[in-house]
Amino acid sequence: MSLDQIQDQPVVETERFDLRPVRRSDIGLLEHYAGEVRVAQMTPTIPHPLPPGVVEAMIDRAAGSDRDEDVWVIDATKVGGAEVMGAITLKRMDRKQSEVGYWVAPLFWNTGLASEAVEALVAANPMQNATIFASVFQDNPASARVLTNCGFEYIGDAEVYCVSRAAKVPTWTYLKKLA
Repeated sequence: MSLDQIQDQPVVETERFDLRPVRRSDIGLLEHYAGEVRVAQMTPTIPHPLPPGVVEAMIDRAAGSDRDEDVWVIDATKVGGAEVMGAITLKRMDRKQSEVGYWVAPLFWNTGLASEAVEALVAANPMQNATIFASVFQDNPASARVLTNCGFEYIGDAEVYCVSRAAKVPTWTYLKKLA
């Protein structure tokens, strides 16, 4: 199977960009942006510095038929914009639930891109979820605003281990009921 044709993962279109399945040709730009310390430290799973092969392994997992997470890149080439501006994921959970995660390259911060991407993915609801969860680090209020702007409700505090910080980080947890 070609990585340009990830099974059962639709392209989600907006006026400004498409959310399209990640592909091997994205490796360089994903490494460049995800390798940025400001991005890595606001995600639980991206290490910093970014070791060789991490992005390629993520793409291989995203293409697997047994994957538990779908990965899209935010691609604005249809309007003459950047090919990779960030990424958004949906991780499958049980009982028609999933967890959304996202990051945007610093070059595109404060443009409404993350809110629009989350809103578009939630509206498309490609996994036919009844509920979508999200967690953000408490020292990232901009990401919390993305969720509240998209109709997510705060449900509590927790903590998550952050690989790039090598520490547990306090989080705010949100949910959005769809059905």
